[in-house]
Amino acid sequence: MPLVDIIGDLDVNSTLAQLANARYAPESDGRPDSSVSTRQGSETLSVLTTLPEVRAAVNEIASGARRLISIYTPDLEPQLYDQTSFLEIIKHFVLTRSFSKVRVLLAEPTRVVRDSNRFVSMGRRLSSCIDIRYVAAKAPQRASAYLIADDRAIMYRMRADTWDGIADVNNPPVARLYLQEFDTIWNASAVDHGLRVARRR
Repeated sequence: MPLVDIIGDLDVNSTLAQLANARYAPESDGRPDSSVSTRQGSETLSVLTTLPEVRAAVNEIASGARRLISIYTPDLEPQLYDQTSFLEIIKHFVLTRSFSKVRVLLAEPTRVVRDSNRFVSMGRRLSSCIDIRYVAAKAPQRASAYLIADDRAIMYRMRADTWDGIADVNNPPVARLYLQEFDTIWNASAVDHGLRVARRR
C-alpha cells in the first residue's frame, strides 16, 4: 500500500521510520544518479522537533532547489514562509534560475487573505514564477505540511499543527512520492487569483 494512503494511520515515530527506510526503495527510472539513494540515511536525514529546526530545514532545502519548489501548507505559515531569510532564498531562486517555479497549495487560505503576508506580496510581483492555489474541496485533504525541492529533497511534518517532522536533502524516492501527491492535488485545484489581488483593494 502506498505511503500516502496509510500516512494518516501511522504515529509520528512509525512515519519517520517509513520515510527513512524509503531511501532504500529501488529506483526504477534508470537515471544515472539513482545510486545515491543507497547512501546511509544518517548522512542526510534529520529529525525535527522545534520551530528553529524546521525553519533551518526549510531554508536549507529551498536553497538547494534548481528548478522547482513545491509547498503544501495550511496557511503559508508565517513562522516559516514569511521570514526574511526564506524570502531572500525564494527571491534569489526565481530571479537567478531560468524556468524556475514555486508552487504553493493552501489548505486553509482564509488567514492568508486576512493577514498581510510578504510571501503573498512577492507572489503578486513575481506571478510568472510563483503560483499559489487553494486546495479544491474535491481534492484529497491532508493534515500534513511539506516542502519539496525538485524531486530530491523534502521537509515533511505529518501534522501541520506541530513542528515534529523530518528533513532529507537527498531522498528521491520519498520526494517523488510526495511530489506525485502534490501534483495530483495541484491539478485538481483551480487557480484562484483572489489571493493575489486581495491586498490591492
